[in-house]
Amino acid sequence: MDHSGHGMDMNMDLPPFTLTRGLEWSADPFFLIGCLLGLALYAWGVVRLRRRGDSWPVSRMILWTVGVLTIALVMCTKLNDYGMAMFSVHMVQHMVISMLSPILLLLGAPVTLALRALPVAARGRKGPRELLLMLLHSRYMKIVTHPAFTIPLFIASLYGLYFTPVFDFLMESKTGHIAMMVHFLAVGLVFFWPIMGVDPGPHRPGYVMRMLELFAGMPFHAFFGIALMMASEPMIGTYRNPPASLGIDALTDQQAAGGIAWAFSEIPSVLVLIALVFQWYATEKRQARRTDRAADRDGDRELQAYNAYLASLNTRGQ
Repeated sequence: MDHSGHGMDMNMDLPPFTLTRGLEWSADPFFLIGCLLGLALYAWGVVRLRRRGDSWPVSRMILWTVGVLTIALVMCTKLNDYGMAMFSVHMVQHMVISMLSPILLLLGAPVTLALRALPVAARGRKGPRELLLMLLHSRYMKIVTHPAFTIPLFIASLYGLYFTPVFDFLMESKTGHIAMMVHFLAVGLVFFWPIMGVDPGPHRPGYVMRMLELFAGMPFHAFFGIALMMASEPMIGTYRNPPASLGIDALTDQQAAGGIAWAFSEIPSVLVLIALVFQWYATEKRQARRTDRAADRDGDRELQAYNAYLASLNTRGQ
């Protein structure tokens, strides 16, 4: 099997995996450039806001930065090299880039930052900001952020990829491997965006419905992991014959991969639930403040009307 210098040919000489070896620097150029670009553009947006006197939450900057760094962690270190030969390491990459990185990136509110930082185009013209708004309000975006699309896509990305020849085909080349990792990241973003993203979007259900959407997808991750752990033989062709230098058994490594997939399904659930509770609380506080301001403006007319209604009922009863 040819891996174009990125797969088995390169991994034949890999020593047995340790965390220290896995965290050694080994940058994939595509993801290194992408991560640096993501950090630079976000920083540009924040600086632009600050220069005109607007603020931007430090917490969002931290979340975005950590989100980008999690991508770099699994794609710009030897974890990426070991992931081509070890199913368990690949599963760590998959879980991080599809379930942890998207949550952190979305909490960084990059779309909101872009809408605030990009200049408004001259009348009659369409600049980057106008094009972004058109995309946000497009029919395409309504479809790809709807749970009828995101939940099946989230599930199919597991079962339709690993349990068919598609995975082995993509792992045959560096381009295929990069495309697969980009796909994992994109699926995570569109799945979690309507649920807990702070950016504006076409699909924004109530908080209870968001929790239901979250729990609709998570069990399938657990079932996928259990299927890998319970299998009596290696199921993925790419990892059926690991390099002898690694000193691992293919079936044992697959069971470890299944355990990682099963355990990781709990982590994003907790993170998203915490984020949802905080967002729900913040929304209720904003609503209460708006109600108080409205009461101050109209002399609490709504309460007075309600008291008058109670008084009228009392008069009728006499």
